[in-house]
Amino acid sequence: MMTDFYSPIARGFVRVAAASIPTVVADPKTNAQTVIAAIEEASDEGASVIVFPELTLTGASAEDLFSHDLLIDECEMALLDIASATEDCSTLAIVGTPLRSGGKLLNAAVAISNGELHAAWLKSDVDRSRSSYESRWFSPAEGIDFVSILSVPIPAGDSFTLLVQDIPGLVIGTQIGDNVTNFAPQAALPIPGGVDSAGVTLIANPAASPALVGKKRQRRLQAAYSSQRNHAAYIYAGAGAGESTTDSAWDGDAFIFEDGALLAENERFATGPRVIYADLDLRALSGKRKFDAKTMAAEDAFGATVIPIVLGPHKDWELSRDIARFPYISSDREKMREDLEEAFNLQVQALAQRLRAIGNPHPVIGISGGLDSTQALLVCAEAMDRLGRPREDILTFTMPGFGTTDHTKNNAVKLCESLGTTFEELDIRPTAKQMLTEMGHPFGRGEPVYDVTFENVQAGLRTDFLFRIANARGGIVVGTGDFSELMLGWCTFGVGDHMSHYSVNPGIPKTLMQHLIRWIIRTDRFGAGVNDTLQSILDTEITPELIPTHDGAQIQSTQAKIGPYELQDFNAYYMLHLGMTPEDVAFRALHAWGISARGTWPEGYEDDAKHEYSLKEILEWLRLFTRRFFANQFKRSTLPNGPKIVEGAGVSPRGDLRLGSDVTSAAWVRRIDALAEDLGLTIDRK
Repeated sequence: MMTDFYSPIARGFVRVAAASIPTVVADPKTNAQTVIAAIEEASDEGASVIVFPELTLTGASAEDLFSHDLLIDECEMALLDIASATEDCSTLAIVGTPLRSGGKLLNAAVAISNGELHAAWLKSDVDRSRSSYESRWFSPAEGIDFVSILSVPIPAGDSFTLLVQDIPGLVIGTQIGDNVTNFAPQAALPIPGGVDSAGVTLIANPAASPALVGKKRQRRLQAAYSSQRNHAAYIYAGAGAGESTTDSAWDGDAFIFEDGALLAENERFATGPRVIYADLDLRALSGKRKFDAKTMAAEDAFGATVIPIVLGPHKDWELSRDIARFPYISSDREKMREDLEEAFNLQVQALAQRLRAIGNPHPVIGISGGLDSTQALLVCAEAMDRLGRPREDILTFTMPGFGTTDHTKNNAVKLCESLGTTFEELDIRPTAKQMLTEMGHPFGRGEPVYDVTFENVQAGLRTDFLFRIANARGGIVVGTGDFSELMLGWCTFGVGDHMSHYSVNPGIPKTLMQHLIRWIIRTDRFGAGVNDTLQSILDTEITPELIPTHDGAQIQSTQAKIGPYELQDFNAYYMLHLGMTPEDVAFRALHAWGISARGTWPEGYEDDAKHEYSLKEILEWLRLFTRRFFANQFKRSTLPNGPKIVEGAGVSPRGDLRLGSDVTSAAWVRRIDALAEDLGLTIDRK
């Protein structure tokens, strides 16, 4: 059933190409041979789509020769030559050419594959500006639904979509021509919501505008905006070498965007045929637009007409693109720094506004020496600064329990003192022992029983103390739990770390929190004294420290229990945010995490922190993630207020995550088990 697990196409990817080829102006036959050679190369590389420039077969600078019937006759024969040469080719070529229809000359892009001319997109927005002569030669496409090529009719129009039936999610529309000189963000192409439940996922832009200084930036701005606004891919292929330079210069620009990110671009002003490739994640694009109202409600720019085609059989190919290990943050270092600053400011702004709105109470917070309480305290400190209040107004408490180590306790003390908060130590052990004794728990009788009750008594007491202290001293309890813990249900429900008056971390995945603290150190936001403690906290094993350790016993490890946060955050993004199947998630996880030397790592990662995971480990932790996520929805259904920070990491029951508390993970778990069996893997069914 799942033997195609390793196939990128089966997992929702498609390889596409953009060609910039030397053009011989007014020689369609020669140009067709160049097109055929590029299609054959793209086919060998496993590309399912290749886009050529506008008016590829004639050159855009043929000018008044467009009105010669001989030239158009040659174009029609050249199209049939291309179709014949690609009879056994599963690559769809989109080729620019002039065509005739009812006495009109039209600027067209013809879709060709498997020996067939499938359809012709026709340009309707012919440039009538004084600086362009396009309207001298071409008529706008109006009311045309087919064209004849050597007496063979094919579907045509200025607004239709091509549905590739054997590549799920691949729906193609075109924009012929490069109108970036008139570019305005609000004019970016909308995507229809009614085609195949997802609409156009690939915008092909055959173009032939001359180059000008600054036009490269304009083109990419348009493509980035259009692709991100519509959660689509965008292929631009521009005319270049061989075009007549009577009054213009040409650059042969070509690039490919996906959801606002540049995946590939060619070398402009180069000679010879050049083909660039990119692997598009159609599954991710579909997942991002499922709940995007502006995408689903967008005006149907490509029309309601759908032309289905089949391209297969497909050649095997290996995925060549990077898949970000940390999908909640940009992989680009400069953008990552901007994102981290914005994330921190959003946390601070949210807390500051809540404090203002309720009369500026004291933030009351428990500090464990771990990541979550550290980040929450840094947010509190910055909020006090911006509110013009002294940091002494923050009431911080370290509350050692039976598993607290000197290392984490010392980090908590140093952090609070360095930041200048009002700090106290409150030992919960006497109260916890009394409660366990009154409950009749074996620990109260001196027996070393460290079960979940033993742990939750401590977690609950800490929160109970904080709430009562807040009552007594005019404060509010600031929650510290993060998004990753909430996804996995790693929190004590009710009067425990699950609850607070206001929470600052519910929109922060654990891995993003680590990036934030590294960024705070690099930017020296709170000074060298704080930085040393922050680095020590980053270097410390993530642990709840609820069970005592003796005689060198292994410290209680959170990640050994619920999985590596870096992998579980990855699973949360693809399974929950994008709604992918376990097979799709596991495939992407294997590509991102299977080989540590592949791809890029964020700033600040040392070699010993660059982990990798086998497919067996990936499936085991994915199985555990799935079970824990479904089983713990009741905790997320009763969360306190807290800000959403990054796309895909919202858990608020008031809008971000609407899910019944009694749903089951059975269907997902069965798929994971079946996949493991199909791949011959024996996994620990955690």
